Amino acid sequence: MAETSIGKPYIDEGNTRKIIHDIETSEYEWHRDVKERKVTVKEGQGWQLQYNGELPIELIEGKEYIIPANLYHRVIPGIGDLLLKIEE
Repeated sequence: MAETSIGKPYIDEGNTRKIIHDIETSEYEWHRDVKERKVTVKEGQGWQLQYNGELPIELIEGKEYIIPANLYHRVIPGIGDLLLKIEE
């Protein structure tokens, strides 16, 4: 099982986030962000995004997703790592 040096299931480099696929499923916690974010999927297969109270949606390479401020959400792991470009 992979571990990151910061104890989280992801690694940030500038505005790019790499979410590790082989972390315990419980590590992909529900959370919310203070600011609205636009995320663009750069790489990842079979990953899903779930907003609080909604069914998961598939994350598609090249597509942009808006994550509203203060809305609980989580990712559900797929195959391989997930690479995102994040803009606030």
